[in-house]
Amino acid sequence: MTSEMDELQKINTAWQIAIQEILRLVVRDIYKTGDEALFLSHIKRLEEDAIDSISTDLRLRGNDEWTEVLVKEKASNFVTSLLTSFTFDRI
Repeated sequence: MTSEMDELQKINTAWQIAIQEILRLVVRDIYKTGDEALFLSHIKRLEEDAIDSISTDLRLRGNDEWTEVLVKEKASNFVTSLLTSFTFDRI
């Protein structure tokens, strides 16, 4: 891997970790509501709104249509994977 590609991978990984940490804190605050139905509805709303925003508002400059469709699909899948990994467990 070239040093430029290595640097790009490091930036990508750092960005992903930062976003996951922010999301974890947001979800933790939602969890503190103490109500499972409310928690699940907030998570579902976050997922739906994020995917809608990706689908309708995301514009990638300098890319062809196929790349844009692929990036939007992968981003939407990433959102779903992250948000559906949270469960409401009161022990």
